[in-house]
Amino acid sequence: MRILVQRVDEASVEVEGELVSSIGKGYLLLVGFGQEEDPSLWQKMAQKVAKLRIFPDENGKTNLSLNDVDGEILCVSQFTLYADPWTGNRPSFTKAMGADFARDAYIKFMAYLKEVCPKVQGGIFQADMKVKLINDGPFTIILDSKEMSK
Repeated sequence: MRILVQRVDEASVEVEGELVSSIGKGYLLLVGFGQEEDPSLWQKMAQKVAKLRIFPDENGKTNLSLNDVDGEILCVSQFTLYADPWTGNRPSFTKAMGADFARDAYIKFMAYLKEVCPKVQGGIFQADMKVKLINDGPFTIILDSKEMSK
């Protein structure tokens, strides 16, 4: 599982010109699932997201978590996080989890996020989404579940 965490002032998702979800201050998460996943790590990844201290405190130090700032999460499925761009000029996505399994994984991960953060919204799985954001910082972090087991 890979998660691109972007600290945002606001973010939204539109599908076919209609607003599907939007948040204020918080995280835009782009989430991808790979072929070789360990589902037991998904809850830990959700907890890691919630505990990240990447919001500034009164001294400008990144000491505050999402819940400390009453932040929100917009979680968007993103299979392209598993792209292999090195085998020619057209990326291969064979390392990404198949759509049916990834849909279930995304639903489970969203449930785990809702356990650790009361304000969670999502995109629409497999839809052609238009994602808008105002990145705060910019502050962007990549989390990979393979790194958790080290």
